[in-house]
Amino acid sequence: MRIGSILENQEIEKRVAITPDIVKKYISLGFEIYLSENYGYHLGIKDEEYIKLGAKISKDEKEILNSSDIIAQLGILSDDKCSLIKEGQILIGILNPYTNKEKLENLAKKKINLFSLELLPRITRAQSMDILSSQANLAGYKAVIEAFANFKKAIPMMMTAAGTIPAAKVLVVGAGVAGLQAIATAKRMGAIVFATDVRMASKEQVESLGGKFLTVEGSENLETEGGYAKEATEDFKKKQEELLRETLKKIDIVICTALIPGKKAPLIIKEDMINKMQPGSVIYDLAAVQGGNTAFTEVDKIVQKNGIKIMGERNILNKLPISSSSLYAKNVFNFVSNLYDKEKKEININLDDEIINKTIIK
Repeated sequence: MRIGSILENQEIEKRVAITPDIVKKYISLGFEIYLSENYGYHLGIKDEEYIKLGAKISKDEKEILNSSDIIAQLGILSDDKCSLIKEGQILIGILNPYTNKEKLENLAKKKINLFSLELLPRITRAQSMDILSSQANLAGYKAVIEAFANFKKAIPMMMTAAGTIPAAKVLVVGAGVAGLQAIATAKRMGAIVFATDVRMASKEQVESLGGKFLTVEGSENLETEGGYAKEATEDFKKKQEELLRETLKKIDIVICTALIPGKKAPLIIKEDMINKMQPGSVIYDLAAVQGGNTAFTEVDKIVQKNGIKIMGERNILNKLPISSSSLYAKNVFNFVSNLYDKEKKEININLDDEIINKTIIK
């Protein structure tokens, strides 16, 4: 059995799906590993390091894609590379079926087995494969670092003979994995942290990290069975807007993380709210690529409105490619291990397994 992976389009993706520490694990299961030349060079990993661990390196991407039983990537491959994948082969990645629907349907018609890891069910057995959690954790951390780097004041309270500098006030919108990590990071750096979320279950988690949870009066628990946020009612949205409008007047830094799987990001911070914020404030919008949580978010730009910076990037994890690749590669390995029948030494696509059933694109 052979697992192959080729270099992603470096303009949009710096992460890799197979790291050196994972190569040995695949080989111990009985797999051969085939990687494209200079696969990890941009991360400071030479081909020799992969070769020493037992991987094979090829200049021919066509041969890797043609001959691999499993192809492990980050995103969906380009059309010309997808055309090289054959019936019965397996493609694993973050395939984004909501935006790549037609492309994936065409590949499925060719009887290519497609697994999109962002569709993993939130069950205990799938935790070690949960790419959304592992990657969102790093994104939440890095969003705070980036926002603080663009804020022109000190973050923690500082008492000096010349006077006291007050601690920065941070609001985290959305208390999922990214939001909770943002809260923890901001608290560690000395900020006063507030948070809001449509899921009432988040209140306890926010408070356990030292944040203050902003509760919308008469709010209901807007959480799916899978643990994701679902769309709020119009009444809830109005109450949330009123609460945010008043809160944002005293906030220095906002970290937006609110997403609904498969839908455009909810617009939470509107133009009139931003106009009432203090000049010098910073908003970092992690939902930028799905439309953004703020009125002015633009992908890969810092937008300035009335002295307020609004930041949004296509892929913040490109700024942490070594750490994010390490976690992603482990997630993928654990997923492949679940697909692999160790006794028969073959792939077993068992649709009675909830993990397989939920991630396969039919």
